[in-house]
Amino acid sequence: MNKPPEKAPPDPGVRERLLASAIDCFDRKGYAACSVREIVEAAGVTKPVLYYHYGSKEGIFNALMRQAMDQFDELLERASHSEGSARDRIEKLFGEVFDLFKRSIPLVRVMNSIYYGPPQGVPRGDADRVHFAFQEWVKKRLVEGRNAGEFKIAKTEDAMWALIGALNVATELELCHPDLALTQKDLQRVVGVVFDGIASEEGRAPRRAAKRR
Repeated sequence: MNKPPEKAPPDPGVRERLLASAIDCFDRKGYAACSVREIVEAAGVTKPVLYYHYGSKEGIFNALMRQAMDQFDELLERASHSEGSARDRIEKLFGEVFDLFKRSIPLVRVMNSIYYGPPQGVPRGDADRVHFAFQEWVKKRLVEGRNAGEFKIAKTEDAMWALIGALNVATELELCHPDLALTQKDLQRVVGVVFDGIASEEGRAPRRAAKRR
C-alpha cells in the first residue's frame, strides 16, 4: 500500500508575513485600494490562508490595530509602575513612545489615513481611547509632581498640552520631514525646556546637583 502524502508542517511565520505584507500594501495604496490578492501574493500564501487566520481584509486590519494598541497599552502599564520623580517618569515614557513610533512609521501612516482621511470602509479603531489614556497618564504625573513640590503649575492641562505638543512635533517631523527628524536627545532637550519652565525651586535643585556631579 502507498502511504498517504505527509502534510507539510505549519509555517509559524505565516501570520507575521501576512501582517507585514498588509502593512506594506495599505501604506503604499491605502486600505480601500489594497486587495486581498496583493496581500497574499506578497506573503507567499493563498487567500484561504488569510481567511483562516484573519477572516477578511478588515480582519487583518483590525489585527494590526490591536497589535499597535496592545503595544501602547503595555508601555503605559509599565510606566504606571515605574519609579522616580514625575519628570523622570514622563521623560522615560516619552522616549519609549517616540521609539515605538519610529519603529512603526508605515503602520502610523495607515492609521492616520484612516483616522483623518475619508471613510474607507473600515472602523477607525481605538485611537481616541489611546490618546485620552496617554493624556490622562501625563496629567496624573504632573499632579503628583505638583503635590510633591516638584512643579509649580497653575493649570495642569496647560503643562500637559505643552509636553505632549513637544512629543507631537518630534513625531510629525519623523513622519513628514525625516531630513529634519529629532533624535532621542533632541526630544529630551525640547521637553526639558517645558519642564524647566514649570519646575519649582525645589524641583530645580536636584537637577543642579545632578549636573554638578
